[in-house]
Amino acid sequence: MNYSIPVQNLFFTYQPAELKPVALQMDSIGAWQYSNFIKVGIGNVHQPYVKAGFSFGDFKNTFFNVFADHYTSKGSLDFQKNSMTSVGAAMTYKTNNNLEVNARLGFKSDDYYLYGYEPKTLVFSKKDLRQRFQTIEGRVDLRNIEPTEFGLNYHPNLKVSAFSDNRGNKGKETNTVLNLPLEKTFGEDFAFHLGATADLTRYDRDEHTGLGISALQQSNNLHMLPNIMADITTNDKQFTLQLGWIGYYEKGSYQRFASINPWLAQPDSMLNTRVEERYAGLKGSVGNHFSYSAKFGLLTYRNSPLFVNDDGDGKTFLIHYEPKFNAIRLHTEAAYNVGETFGANAGFTFNKYYNLEVEQKAWGMIPVELNAGLHWQAMKDLMLRTEFWLWDGARYLKHGDAFKSKAGFDLNAGAEFRITRNLNLWVQFNNILNNKYQRWNQYEVFGFNLLGGITYSFNQK
Repeated sequence: MNYSIPVQNLFFTYQPAELKPVALQMDSIGAWQYSNFIKVGIGNVHQPYVKAGFSFGDFKNTFFNVFADHYTSKGSLDFQKNSMTSVGAAMTYKTNNNLEVNARLGFKSDDYYLYGYEPKTLVFSKKDLRQRFQTIEGRVDLRNIEPTEFGLNYHPNLKVSAFSDNRGNKGKETNTVLNLPLEKTFGEDFAFHLGATADLTRYDRDEHTGLGISALQQSNNLHMLPNIMADITTNDKQFTLQLGWIGYYEKGSYQRFASINPWLAQPDSMLNTRVEERYAGLKGSVGNHFSYSAKFGLLTYRNSPLFVNDDGDGKTFLIHYEPKFNAIRLHTEAAYNVGETFGANAGFTFNKYYNLEVEQKAWGMIPVELNAGLHWQAMKDLMLRTEFWLWDGARYLKHGDAFKSKAGFDLNAGAEFRITRNLNLWVQFNNILNNKYQRWNQYEVFGFNLLGGITYSFNQK
């Protein structure tokens, strides 16, 4: 019989990928997934690297997972090192009456050292420069697997996190987010969405206590946010025109700011960022393997955080809130995939920030970014992968003067070879061209580094 299988178009989030201060996420190059495994490695910078995961349950109605991850890195500069440790557990349970319950609990500890001080002749102790962030996070959600007899889908979920640092005047923050979404569909062409979100952040320091609510009553003003979107597609769904006028908030929280720039100073205020975006775009596919997407948007930011080196030795970053500015953004992506054996993708993002009311420039924001990647299962037991990143340097402020960082590029490659059914050998090369760029001013990333090791899986047959 003949089957008409629609091409799987790409659904891009229209946001540039987050750039981490290190050259590459440690486990970004991987090939096969395992339900019970231990992965260990060592390299010239990463000493050591350990990751493990185990699964239990009947794998029909009950699923249990425990996992752990740790690595330590040390570069050639004084105090250029960091370590990350995380452990957690997750559970899924499917009932007999069309319900699925999911729960997750985890702990994470990230250690950084403020090695970006200038001049380098300054003397600091290890204790003076250590910056530690710890997070305890839990999440629980409930959803119906199939629509109810009235065509309703619901997915209430609750997420709670406790975040803290190691400063003398210890900073502590709790974030609680409750979502109550409800959807009713009418055939394949129309759906009605209704939802409520409560998002509460409490931030405390020894000499300061703050309370913020992202429902968004900053300055006693209530803001209505637009949420108008339209997708106009062809009958074969291989071409779609997208139009939209949307608004959303990016929550001002210590935890979120630290995930963007881990060398920030302890904040003394929190403001939510309000974003309004008008966009037009298209997405589609050509044949069975090629997909593409492109969007052009006009954005307005209010109370956006900009990260600026402190006026002393510059090793920490202060947050400057820009009351309002505009941006032009162009984002395109394309991908070519042949099953799971071969895939290539590329993306380009252009940002133009203008009409700032207070600051001279959008400090720390990347104006142009290009990325590309390729994975190839060269043989049954051999997977190869490569990634390339290129971006223009961000603007930064130093002692009242404006400067621009140099452009950066990063080429990475890796391979994984299955030796036996249970044992794999893997290797990855990061920053192959040894480009010691600075994503954040005064913080040079690791140069060329090599990491390799083995993965042992307990239940491969």
